[in-house]
Amino acid sequence: MAPDYTHPGLSDLARRARRRIPHFVWEYLDCGTGTDDARRRNRHALDRIRLVPRGLAGEVAPRLSCSLLGQTWSMPVGIAPIGMSGLVWPGAEEILARTARDAGIPYCLSTVATRTPEEIGSVAGPSGWFQLYPPRDAEIRRDILRRAAGAGFRVLVLTIDVPVMSRRERQRRAGIRVPPRLSPRILWQIAQRPAWALGTLRHGIPGLPLMASYAPAGGTSVARADHALRTAPDTAYLARLREEWAGPLVVKGVMDPDLAATLPDAGVDAVWVSNHGGRQLDAAPAAIEALPAVRRAVGPGFPVIFDSGVESAVDVLRALALGADFVMLGRAWHHAVAALGAEGARYLARMLAEDLAVNMVQMGAATLSDLPARRWRSGSDD
Repeated sequence: MAPDYTHPGLSDLARRARRRIPHFVWEYLDCGTGTDDARRRNRHALDRIRLVPRGLAGEVAPRLSCSLLGQTWSMPVGIAPIGMSGLVWPGAEEILARTARDAGIPYCLSTVATRTPEEIGSVAGPSGWFQLYPPRDAEIRRDILRRAAGAGFRVLVLTIDVPVMSRRERQRRAGIRVPPRLSPRILWQIAQRPAWALGTLRHGIPGLPLMASYAPAGGTSVARADHALRTAPDTAYLARLREEWAGPLVVKGVMDPDLAATLPDAGVDAVWVSNHGGRQLDAAPAAIEALPAVRRAVGPGFPVIFDSGVESAVDVLRALALGADFVMLGRAWHHAVAALGAEGARYLARMLAEDLAVNMVQMGAATLSDLPARRWRSGSDD
């Protein structure tokens, strides 16, 4: 008998996803770096945050809609960028872009997606954001910005926390290459996951089409991507990017409050607190631990986005209670798509909205701005 997924939680979706995708794909999606300490730290730090239920609040009808970067969204939740999203599930970028558009939430396409901005921009519509890994070459950077804007992406997200790729040991043990190389070991794993294999056959082996379009003649696709991508941005780079991009500009990967304090004056429109899901520096603090200090650094009215370790609507509420204006999930959306296809993404959007509302009623919180007051503070808290 097929499992009943009428009312799954995120953990159910993750378990089903793991059974439907090859092992090397699961390791690509699920891993952190080093010994995965930063990943575990994200989870444990979120679990320590308590929210206070409140009775005698009468009838509470929570309002989930919010404004961010000049747009109104149906809830304070969006879809974070994950590179090679189409490796996790064939057609994932299109599925998630369409889900975001229909649900009225943002979808952020990665520079290293398996689809180009031109292919996804029209699907995402007004929900489309574009995440930029900073190209070394200024002409390539300007052309990528031109293409992203021309495809309809309105918000640009500069990722600053990948100056170099970390050594992701679980990926190495799994034999992962980007794009995948069909070794006997990988082929055996693929053969055990027929739905993923057939979908990939229809969509083609995932690659890096945006970066490949700027490749010099010859060389591997990874080398071509490195040629176009790998630079560590500085404040001068950010200033040039601000001059070249006309729309809202977000800086992603901000954990240092001293850095955060400089960004509003640099023309940045929002900061994104993230430790890259624990995938870059294993000694990094949990992202939620950095959030309050970043909020204080930028002030009460400046937009703050959050990700890393978020696995439920309660986690979203925890981040909002600690000062975030908006929360992005990455792995969770890919678990949903890998588990149930397009219906999985639609289901997750409905589930998050319903669970946000139910938990806000428990706390007597009618609006998102009520949430900071519902954080439990013990005598040892600051």
